[in-house]
Amino acid sequence: MTDWNALIPDLSRWNNGGGIDPEGWIACEGSFTLASAYSLIFWPEFVELDGMVFRAPMDRQSLESWKRSCAGGSGELEALVNHLHILDLHHAECPDASLERIVHLGSVLSEIYAAKLAAQFPDKSFVVEFYEPEDKKLQDYQLTFFQRRID
Repeated sequence: MTDWNALIPDLSRWNNGGGIDPEGWIACEGSFTLASAYSLIFWPEFVELDGMVFRAPMDRQSLESWKRSCAGGSGELEALVNHLHILDLHHAECPDASLERIVHLGSVLSEIYAAKLAAQFPDKSFVVEFYEPEDKKLQDYQLTFFQRRID
């Protein structure tokens, strides 16, 4: 069970210390502008080029540039292009970045990406990986995906 008070300490300060649930907090503190922008992260757009799947935007010219700079095969190319450092969702000095929040967000995003990829590309099989470094450096937590290939 998610400890929302640990992830969002501000919850307990609302209502004269009586607290508020996360959805109530969003209703008070959030904005439709932010929610619209976050939709790109929480339900990403994917494009297919040359049988490979990428987070949008990706076009033919960008793909050709990536192909020239990546020595691996299709799976390695997909994994490289599709990687997302969780810390990069906000500026590097974001004061509320914490191990617990980065891990929570990365875990949730990996489930979301797996579900969206399966729904959008039912004929393909994907590996969605959330990398958690042993040294726990926040900048190294990342999410990526690539097609499972049978050689």
